[in-house]
Amino acid sequence: MKFYKYLYAGDTIKNLPKIKWKLKRHAGVNVYVITIAQGEDQLEIFHSAYLKQRYFRYHPPIVVGIASDYEEAVQIIMKITQECLKYTGACNLKEYLKWKAGKQFAHSGVFV
Repeated sequence: MKFYKYLYAGDTIKNLPKIKWKLKRHAGVNVYVITIAQGEDQLEIFHSAYLKQRYFRYHPPIVVGIASDYEEAVQIIMKITQECLKYTGACNLKEYLKWKAGKQFAHSGVFV
């Protein structure tokens, strides 16, 4: 599992390092994650149990946000969208998150 450099976390998330540790090891944790979409979509929301599937062990998503429930995950996406509009004037969230992560990751194509 890969985590975004400037990971967004919901207000009700407690002990973020422990949650990240559990997500990396596919241990049971009851949170929602916001990931970079693989297709044409921008961001996706998954329950952490969904990420226990074998596919995600070999194709780890890039997690940009962690929330305690679905509504909080939607609030985080709204926050990212508002930031994107403020700084770029458009709603290309993938490009905004790449830009925000910095140039050192742009060369390698990875923006975590």
